[in-house]
Amino acid sequence: MDGGLDEKVMRLRYAGTCRVCGAGIAAKTQAVYERQTKTVRCLDHDMTTPCPSNPAPALDAGPVTLAAGKDAGPVALDAVEPGTAGASARREFERRKAQREQRIRTQHPRIGGFLLAISEERQSTTAWDTGALGEERLGKGLDRLACNTIKLLHDRRIPRSKANIDHIAVAANGVYVIDAKKYRGRPHPKVEGGILRPRVERLLVGSRDCTKLVDGVLKQVDVVRTALAEDVPIRGVLCFVEADWPLIGGSFTTRDVHALWPKKLYPQLQAEGPLSAEAIADIHRRLANALPTA
Repeated sequence: MDGGLDEKVMRLRYAGTCRVCGAGIAAKTQAVYERQTKTVRCLDHDMTTPCPSNPAPALDAGPVTLAAGKDAGPVALDAVEPGTAGASARREFERRKAQREQRIRTQHPRIGGFLLAISEERQSTTAWDTGALGEERLGKGLDRLACNTIKLLHDRRIPRSKANIDHIAVAANGVYVIDAKKYRGRPHPKVEGGILRPRVERLLVGSRDCTKLVDGVLKQVDVVRTALAEDVPIRGVLCFVEADWPLIGGSFTTRDVHALWPKKLYPQLQAEGPLSAEAIADIHRRLANALPTA
């Protein structure tokens, strides 16, 4: 049935993503298809909601295919699966936790439950849980920004590697490659060397040397740049979700990687830029195909 001249309530042939809230909509679920923007939204949203960074509705060039025949039925939307933030880290944590529990219960069938109750997981296991929590928290905030001019991908696998990219945001002013970190302490840059020695930039969190995080983001930026193979602004971001940031200032850039916190990141994604909604949708789709979910 039609909900209006430019929209239609239909049962999706393929899974999609709500244009308003960014939530995933499963295949065979009823949703509202918007003809003008060629996007879908949840039935709960009774009107279109403009993007915070673009008050006027923008066109999204997602291709739509109609089934052959007079009664074509529902429109088949070429949807992009955005992925689930922190999914691979969460799976690895649960796998290690279950493996340890099985080992202890097998070795100590009578007191295994007691030993599990009084002992703690190894740090190498809890680190996966901490990482998943950071990605999940940031992913939730990013998903609230999702609209025609801010499209997101979460937990993307880097081809021929065990590594992944936590988040990718495609916005009007470029592509953001975002690494989420749930670290305690104050992030700050430290520059060594100068006139007589080579200049070296290091990233410290508290007193801990975390320069390798910058190296990791730079590698991820190269992966995204190779996948796009075109002149699009690509920014590397380290987003610390629980760091001890000062009340004034705090964010900084080291070796072209921006170090900041979520509320500092969100306005950057919402800023205006040269990319149209059509270009954003195309970049988003190409990156989703090149970098599958982890």
